[in-house]
Amino acid sequence: MKQKLIQKAQELRSHGFTTGEIADELNVSMDTARWLTLQKTAEVKAEAPVDFAINWKSIGGNSTRLSYVSGALSDMALSHGDVDTIVGIAVSGIPFATVMAEHVEDMTGEDTSLAIFHPQKHRKDVDESNDEGTISTNFGTVEGKKVVIVDDVITSGKTAKEVIHTVKDLGGEPTCVTVLIDKAGLSEIEGVPVESLIKVSRL
Repeated sequence: MKQKLIQKAQELRSHGFTTGEIADELNVSMDTARWLTLQKTAEVKAEAPVDFAINWKSIGGNSTRLSYVSGALSDMALSHGDVDTIVGIAVSGIPFATVMAEHVEDMTGEDTSLAIFHPQKHRKDVDESNDEGTISTNFGTVEGKKVVIVDDVITSGKTAKEVIHTVKDLGGEPTCVTVLIDKAGLSEIEGVPVESLIKVSRL
């Protein structure tokens, strides 16, 4: 398994993926992605960071399963009040957010818009003084809206924190963060509740 991850990480790097994009693609932390790209596939010498590689392809590769999971995430999000906008974190949060916007509309009878967040870790030319990503202008707005933030996996909570700050800076109110898997075991980030279908705890 480790050799396959190393090979995949190095293949993604050869295609120009940033460390953040590799981390998202393999559902591992940035530290793990960095470690994977620095290894030789024939021989692993350095100790790997403590992490769990998550593969949710059985859900993401099937629209029916994706819809069921998104319905469950929508139900959890609505337990925190009204929802005007669902923000999907690129790349893997977008499918869940798209389907969730439809579920929330069906459940509440209210219009629900979709917004997309591009995290800082996906940029090649990162200005360290500006450590936050951006909301795409091609989709819904968060200004004056009650916002649910959606991603597939929380590893450290750094990206979710980035979105929370961005949403607040733009005049939105984050009501909760919903994820398929929470690898950090968080109950809240910056005072915003975290709802996950699966919480991973290290013993």
